[in-house]
Amino acid sequence: MRIAMMAVMVVVLALPAAAHHSFSAEFDANKQVTLEGQVVMMEWVNPHSWLHIDVKKPDGTVERWKIEGGSPSVLMRLGWNRNSLPAGTKVTVVGFQAKDDSLRASSRELRFPDGRRLDLGGSGSATIDPKK
Repeated sequence: MRIAMMAVMVVVLALPAAAHHSFSAEFDANKQVTLEGQVVMMEWVNPHSWLHIDVKKPDGTVERWKIEGGSPSVLMRLGWNRNSLPAGTKVTVVGFQAKDDSLRASSRELRFPDGRRLDLGGSGSATIDPKK
């Protein structure tokens, strides 16, 4: 009985890890994108947060991109809070596009018009000094 319960616990605890993916499984390190747009919303969900931004193309049409960031706990350790990116904020995001060419990217860096930078804590992130 005890062994069966331990086996169930191991399986239950391993499920979140099985759902997690590596950067290279989903994103292409050779497809760096720089996106200028406005924040639509920030999803604080596990295992990765998602920043949604509207990016205006040269022809005037708008694309909605989803930018993968770190988990909520990673964002909080990086100094984020739920009010860090209100809707309408203009940002530039540097990241790596999804291998399937969808409008998704893994974040590397987020920049504000005033020059501030934040790390979204994504698997493509660089270490960023927010004071620079």
